[in-house]
Amino acid sequence: MTAPAVPALLHPFARPARTDYLRIVRGSGAHVWDDAGRRYVDAMASLWYCNVGHGRTEIADAVAGQLRTLDAFHLFERFTNPPAEALAELLAGLAPMPGARVFLTSGGSEAVDSALKLARLARPGRTLVVSRTPSYHGVTYGATTLTGLPPNRAGVGPLVGDVVQVGKDDLEATAALFAEHGERIAAVVAEPVVGAGGVHPPAPGYLTGLRELCDRHGALLVLDEVICGFGRLGTWWGAQRYGVTPDLVTFAKAVTSGYQPLGGVLVGARVRAALEGDPELVLRTGHTYSGHPAACAAGLAALAITEREGLVERATVVGDRLGAGLDALAADGLVAEARGDGAVRAVGLHPGQDAVALRDAMLADGVIARPIGTSTVAFCPPLVIDLADVDRCVEVLAGAIARLVTSGGRDVPVMGGR
Repeated sequence: MTAPAVPALLHPFARPARTDYLRIVRGSGAHVWDDAGRRYVDAMASLWYCNVGHGRTEIADAVAGQLRTLDAFHLFERFTNPPAEALAELLAGLAPMPGARVFLTSGGSEAVDSALKLARLARPGRTLVVSRTPSYHGVTYGATTLTGLPPNRAGVGPLVGDVVQVGKDDLEATAALFAEHGERIAAVVAEPVVGAGGVHPPAPGYLTGLRELCDRHGALLVLDEVICGFGRLGTWWGAQRYGVTPDLVTFAKAVTSGYQPLGGVLVGARVRAALEGDPELVLRTGHTYSGHPAACAAGLAALAITEREGLVERATVVGDRLGAGLDALAADGLVAEARGDGAVRAVGLHPGQDAVALRDAMLADGVIARPIGTSTVAFCPPLVIDLADVDRCVEVLAGAIARLVTSGGRDVPVMGGR
């Protein structure tokens, strides 16, 4: 029997030899359709980003209109364009720290690498950067180095130097690191809620404790808000949700709800002062598509929808409903635990349960969730999702667990039922 041909497209985070792909061809609201006409609840907002939902013609029209006027032009040196300026003004006004400026990139990984450079530039002589395990910060070399997921760092050779990792929520270990290396530490990098590293909210007081340690030792606090930003936790930023003021904030994903690739860094007063205080300094970093006018037009339109439709507040409604449903599954013993905050949630599985098998079983019932490793299934739905579809996500997860148990396809323990 002849093996299926391997497609020309090499997929990220997939086995290169894989041939069985699900072709998504259309989207509307919180739903997408495959090429066979099957409808799915997009319980992950594609990849943590489609807050305003699919099929928003307002954003498509804004992009098309901008392309007709000015397709693209760079921001290097003395050049600029109106959509990039307008988006920067909007973002600076929304920023969780006063007096911010905005450095634009093409996406989240670039934003993280840019923040790493900016932190070291703003703290001359300090090169050590602290990140956490587990965590996810992207796939460029700097972002990969900061990421606290060993499989993501394996096999790609030497990574960026002077990055040290500590366990999430471990203020004691972080304080010990500062006590030993405080004069060398440029920054601490943290997600408000760990996202692709497993959906872990911070322990009470943890982020404010990081802020205090950074202040005491003259280091910068960098919050990676690529997932949490733009309303996902019920506030514009995770920083506001947890009452902490960062020095740098990375963003991407929901800034355009994925309609165009765009990311960036909010640059606070401490970093600004260091950069702007030297009139001879040239910021020798940036990307070809930084401030791409069509991407910025998408961002302006997506954020206008977010504000007009009250989607920041809606995240609390969606998250409370989803969290209650997942908590009930945990109380019934169908899963080991439920965790998360706002409208980003997950279940941790019992030993013997398999996240990929559960994802595939849920696909058969028309819901797209995301397996993280083998022991976590994550949910991050569009903020426009109907509550009936939120309930459906929970029901389909419960049904998938029961079906796998009944079929004997996996050794999935069930500790009780409703």
